Amino acid sequence: MTEHSEMEAALEAVLFVAAEPVDREKLLEIFGSRERTDAAAALERVVERYRGGPDRGFLIEEVAGGLRLVTRPELHGYLRKFFEVSGRTRLSMAALETLAIVGYRQPITGPEIQELRGVSPAGVLKTLLEKRLVRISGRKKVVGKPFLYRTTREFLMHFGLESLEDLPPLEEFEEIFGPDTIESDQQPVEQEQVIAEEALASADTGEPDNS
Repeated sequence: MTEHSEMEAALEAVLFVAAEPVDREKLLEIFGSRERTDAAAALERVVERYRGGPDRGFLIEEVAGGLRLVTRPELHGYLRKFFEVSGRTRLSMAALETLAIVGYRQPITGPEIQELRGVSPAGVLKTLLEKRLVRISGRKKVVGKPFLYRTTREFLMHFGLESLEDLPPLEEFEEIFGPDTIESDQQPVEQEQVIAEEALASADTGEPDNS
């Protein structure tokens, strides 16, 4: 390989193995300071290569402040069939509704979510915390001091968003990001305190806000 083609191959490899979007500057840091100009040009060629042409299964998108390799949206049907066969767990309707409420109304408390949905969000919030799609960002200064919930960087990555400003209108959210399964989340409201306390003990609450 030529030096330039090796740079492009290295950048592709990093994007392929990266578990989350990679900042452009971090990508260039894998090369020496004297190579930065050539590396930047190589990165632009890689980005151009993965613009999402019909002959490729991947494209590069800029999301959550970085670049990542993702599958082409037009291939969603094939991927859904694959995951149906492999039995991968997807977000339920209850989880999606709760996630949408947190996304658009954050920071928001469990009781406020329950008031909007009409059922306790305790079980769903536990699931979303485990998936790192929401996080606890503190307590609201009202009677009882309930926990406040916000979305995370993983939320942006999951839905391919650069920032919360890229969220579609609320009425379009479920239509665009529709779930594949329905599950019940009828749980006693008292469970929220226990679930939140457990999550707070293990969650990384030092994560910066993405609002």
